[in-house]
Amino acid sequence: MLRRFPLLATILLAVALLAAARPACAQVRVKDIADVEGVRDNQLVGYGLVVGLNGTGDKLDSAVFTRESLVTMLERLGVNVRDQITKLSTKNIAAVMVTANFPAFARLGSRIDVAVSALGDASDLTGGTLLVTPLLGADGNVYAVGQGALTTGAIAAKGAAASVTRGVPTAARIANGATVEREEPYVLAAHPAVHLTLRNPDLTTARRIEAAINTALAGAPARALDPRTVTLDLSGRDVVAELARVEELRVEPDMAAIVVVDEASGTIVMGSNVRISTVAIAQGNLTIRVTETPEVAQPNAFGGGSTVVVNRTDIQVNDNADKKLGILRGSLTLRDLVAGLNALGIGPRDMISILQSIKAAGALQADLEIR
Repeated sequence: MLRRFPLLATILLAVALLAAARPACAQVRVKDIADVEGVRDNQLVGYGLVVGLNGTGDKLDSAVFTRESLVTMLERLGVNVRDQITKLSTKNIAAVMVTANFPAFARLGSRIDVAVSALGDASDLTGGTLLVTPLLGADGNVYAVGQGALTTGAIAAKGAAASVTRGVPTAARIANGATVEREEPYVLAAHPAVHLTLRNPDLTTARRIEAAINTALAGAPARALDPRTVTLDLSGRDVVAELARVEELRVEPDMAAIVVVDEASGTIVMGSNVRISTVAIAQGNLTIRVTETPEVAQPNAFGGGSTVVVNRTDIQVNDNADKKLGILRGSLTLRDLVAGLNALGIGPRDMISILQSIKAAGALQADLEIR
């Protein structure tokens, strides 16, 4: 039969191939929209000294903490300069704050990145070296120790009458600049009751995750507790293996209808579920432009008189008469809304005012969040 209808067979085959090759519409992995409760980073902070700067460090006369830290460091190394403290004038050292994110399940000896920021009046940390700096957690324990050469990625040049700076030379990073010295005692496999926390809380998304997990895993272990939490009962199972399967499941997250407006920058972000009821929009402002063009009147050389300045004023009034009243029909989608407003020649600033007016009229079926 297919031989008698080769064109039909070809079309059906092409449609089947396109359907198979097309990815699931708006589906994402569970691992991209939810986190496992308890599996998170922790913040570390420390105070240290950077040496080796090319005269761009702290001024010891004004940065007292840098001077005291320098004296303490030298004393620990067997150098006593306490009696000479007022004579210290080096500008090659700077006090810094060192921060890092301590990842979950970090083991002894593993390396993590650190960020270094000037604490005093140092102008440039380029070329400096961070000395041994303990990094503490919120509980006061030392979890890592940082040290190494700094990288700022900034350029700073100064002459007698001008200076050029690109980037922030007082902030730097050290790749793999800290060594983990203490582990966080958390064993994932020992917790059969696992909670998945949604990054964007939503009841519909939570229920879809629950359904996807119960379809993939025997025994229906998942249950949505609230818009943010889905709990899994993995008793008697390999917790790590089951979570590896769960995080690869794909669901279609739901999204609330919301319009976010940043008035400072004129940025407007709208979700795909935003709908507009039937509304008429007219936009336009009265603009008056006054231009002064003074002219010099020069008398005839033999007629006498004096040179005077004659004012010439040009007044232009623009009432935007070419702007029309546009009608946006009911149940508009995001694409229709943007196309309609763009057709009226409306810029971002005016669009913000229009969206506020549409919301006030009750025609904007979405939350309007103004920042």
